[in-house]
Amino acid sequence: MKSESGHLARTLTVVEYFTFGFGTMVGVGWVVLIDDWLSRGGPGGAMLGFLLGGILLLPVALTYGKLVRQIPDAGGEIAYAEGVFPRSVSFVAAWTMVLAYAIVCPWEAVAIGNLLARVFPSMNSFPLYALAGKTIFAPRLAAGLLLTAVLAAVNFRGIRVSGLFQDVATFGLLAIFVSFTALGFLKGDASNWQPLFARPGAGGVWLSILLVLQVVPYFMTGFESVGKESEEARPGFDARHFGRAILLACVVGFLFYTTIVAVASFVYPWKDLVARHLGTEAAFEKAFGSKLLARAIVFAAFLSLLKIFNGNFVASTRLLFGIGRRGLVHPALARVHPLHGTPRNAILLMAIFTGVSAFLGDALLVPVSEVGSLAVGVGWLSACAAYLARSRRLGASASPLDRGLALSGAAVSAAIIAMKVLPSVPGSFTRAEWIAFAVWTALGSLFWLGRKPGSGPRRYSSTGSSVISG
Repeated sequence: MKSESGHLARTLTVVEYFTFGFGTMVGVGWVVLIDDWLSRGGPGGAMLGFLLGGILLLPVALTYGKLVRQIPDAGGEIAYAEGVFPRSVSFVAAWTMVLAYAIVCPWEAVAIGNLLARVFPSMNSFPLYALAGKTIFAPRLAAGLLLTAVLAAVNFRGIRVSGLFQDVATFGLLAIFVSFTALGFLKGDASNWQPLFARPGAGGVWLSILLVLQVVPYFMTGFESVGKESEEARPGFDARHFGRAILLACVVGFLFYTTIVAVASFVYPWKDLVARHLGTEAAFEKAFGSKLLARAIVFAAFLSLLKIFNGNFVASTRLLFGIGRRGLVHPALARVHPLHGTPRNAILLMAIFTGVSAFLGDALLVPVSEVGSLAVGVGWLSACAAYLARSRRLGASASPLDRGLALSGAAVSAAIIAMKVLPSVPGSFTRAEWIAFAVWTALGSLFWLGRKPGSGPRRYSSTGSSVISG
């Protein structure tokens, strides 16, 4: 069925779906937040946290693969829930998932200044103001705003340009990652891992793993973004490749994080790394005495930043587009550029949101990962629950294994939410994080209350049988 707003351009291949899935997930946390991960769990706790977290998310990834194959729709979670849940529930799930993607964009706009300052100390000049004890410097802010404008322009020009951009950045990162990781394991010393866990005793081991597990959902968010770009598959695309790209992105993602924790703490004593608030590149520089190697790692992080910024920008704008054409946010967000086939107003809105949020500076970095973990937990839970509901109510074919995976994914997602909302759980939401989440919820409530009267449930479940086969 053709929407009033027109179709998105269709050019993506399975390679782009992998690079969007992996690229939307892995950013620069592995450089700028390695000390936070190690302070939470130590090498053992952080490695096991990411490894266990990634394995636990496999049922979620497999369920998304099934859903995207059945319903290739930019609306993602709202499309999966249509027909089996009330519209209000569908909207809550999709709106919360917008937050999971949108919140990453200003994070990266801020992180670019942090990253460049590691190579160019002059970025830490011309202080403008301080927020939450963090100083906002003019060059850093300018770099974030410039990058936001560039990525908005790339996305405005079309998904083909954005996909090529994603491919180059993703494979460039992976090539450099393999090189410096191999060097690290050749040079390092296992004694640098001691003690393996940040907290002593058997109870300390579990607490170390738990504190890392709490941020894993945020840093693993992105493999499911494939669904948001599913309407942009090139003609004749085999729909089975959606699930394959999602699963591959998820596995490569958690192995990447586990490996980076292992190698960074292998080349340099992790206690010193935490005490001195060093990044991954600084650990390698001190271990090898090489500024060149450190700059190569910073360049890899720069590529990683570009692709995660671009990936989350694409995912959030497509999700807004999918919600907009259902009349649940302003219908202008569903307008497609007649030449480039891109959701132009959604792109403009995300660029403005990112630019304004970038003024909050470094105070965003760690707290934002906590809010993102809750947001994505809600989205994943809704998708798994929708799959189970669809298999029961709509007679959709689902094997006992598929239903079991969806049920496991729902349980994992519910546990993610519980870790953030239950005050008795160490590392749960603080007042600041609740305020941030409440503001987003209030904004969504305004959109819901102001939706177009009489906008009935319209289905946009595919781009047509001629586009997706298999």
